[in-house]
Amino acid sequence: MKDKRVLIVSSEVVPYLPENELSNTSFDVAKMVHGKGGQIRIFMPRYGLINERRHQLHEVIRLSGMNLVINDMDMPLIIKVASIPKERMQVYFIDNDEYFKRKALFTDEDNKLFEDNDERAIFFAKGVVETVKKLNWSPDVIHVHGWMASLLPMYIKEYYKNDPLFADSKIITSLYNNGFEGLLSNEFIEKVKFDGIDESKAQSILNPNHTNLLLNAVQHSDAIVKASEDLPAELMEFLSETEKPVLEYFSEEEFETAYTDFYLTRVLS
Repeated sequence: MKDKRVLIVSSEVVPYLPENELSNTSFDVAKMVHGKGGQIRIFMPRYGLINERRHQLHEVIRLSGMNLVINDMDMPLIIKVASIPKERMQVYFIDNDEYFKRKALFTDEDNKLFEDNDERAIFFAKGVVETVKKLNWSPDVIHVHGWMASLLPMYIKEYYKNDPLFADSKIITSLYNNGFEGLLSNEFIEKVKFDGIDESKAQSILNPNHTNLLLNAVQHSDAIVKASEDLPAELMEFLSETEKPVLEYFSEEEFETAYTDFYLTRVLS
């Protein structure tokens, strides 16, 4: 893994959000690559419930200030950074007051999905790519974790398909079973089409539930990781038929060896 550039893009990462399978694994993958001499950049949304003072987040003026167009609206992009204590790994936070200031992740106080979760996901995907472009940092691997990050593979393969910075990047999507109930906005597909992405490339999000968002990510990825032991049957069926490299679920004890081998022999070879 020495000197390989790995971009970790996740919906949730510890220590900034509570521990769960997704937030822990996102951190563990980054730590594994970093410990083996790889170059790491971690990106996640700057949700309003993240304590900026405790975690010492600060805005990076040279990276902020851009407007991203989301469904014909100009939305300011704010970039904040922090370092994970003891690990010397930097985390970049994608922020926007309209989308991420609220003190919750994906649902309101009545446990209803936010109506703009689709736009938040689009903003996050485009915000990550535009920031990486400003950093002029070409990743060897882009590893996606969680549904809020799930549009990234499609946007890199379609919206940014002519950008030379990502021409040789391999995209891995890790699949987890900690999703959401119900559907995102039925206008989701129209907002994606506004960005010039053909509907044929986004068929699965015509019905934007959690499984279909992950399916869309898998379809635009180069390799897949089963990061949860139990996954929806539809995803399992797709994985059983795909010719793309698939890493089976591994226990914590086998994690480092399995992931290292997968990166080096099946993704980067």
